[in-house]
Amino acid sequence: MSDDPGFEGLDDDLESFGRTAGGTRVVIGALEAEMRAMQQSAKETNRQVGALSKGLSGSLKKSFEGLIFDGMKASDALKGVARSIVGSTYDAAMKPLSKDVSGLFAGGVGNLMKGLLPFENGAPFSQGRVLPFAQGGIVSGPTAFPMRGATGLMGEAGPEAIMPLARGADGQLGVRSGGGARAVNVTMNIQTPDVSGFQRSQSQIAAQMSRALSRGQRNR
Repeated sequence: MSDDPGFEGLDDDLESFGRTAGGTRVVIGALEAEMRAMQQSAKETNRQVGALSKGLSGSLKKSFEGLIFDGMKASDALKGVARSIVGSTYDAAMKPLSKDVSGLFAGGVGNLMKGLLPFENGAPFSQGRVLPFAQGGIVSGPTAFPMRGATGLMGEAGPEAIMPLARGADGQLGVRSGGGARAVNVTMNIQTPDVSGFQRSQSQIAAQMSRALSRGQRNR
């Protein structure tokens, strides 16, 4: 570029124009965003006005039909129109508010439940489903669960196992082992001088064998 003062002034003008153009683009972008928001608001307003107009038209038609065909009193018809106008206006005003409140409530409850119930594999709830623990399971983190009149907490100190209880042959309630049923062998040596003596002792032998089998069931 030449050292002519005229060209230097032109450079300054071009630089100033560039800054102005950049600022103009920012302003235009903001205006476009605002216009889109206004259009969306206008659409929602038109929809609400349409719903209100439809409700008012229906109530007016119903009231005049009652006045003409059913012999309704004019005062009753006017009262019905007034009630319909109030009801339609109230519905139109409350519908957006109720939608916002319901969305806020749903989001708040969802976040609260996620914070209170950090379930992982084997937890009572997973992706909105209730998982049964009839066969046992593992809780890997702090987990709240309902109790009668209170709320319990499990897994607060680390992973905890949920093990179902079963009643054994001896009537005791406890945790069932995974080894399955095992055969219990009981050996009894009986010595008798004669057959008649053995026959007389059969009931005593049967009682002793029953007690031995019960001890074997408890100790297996």
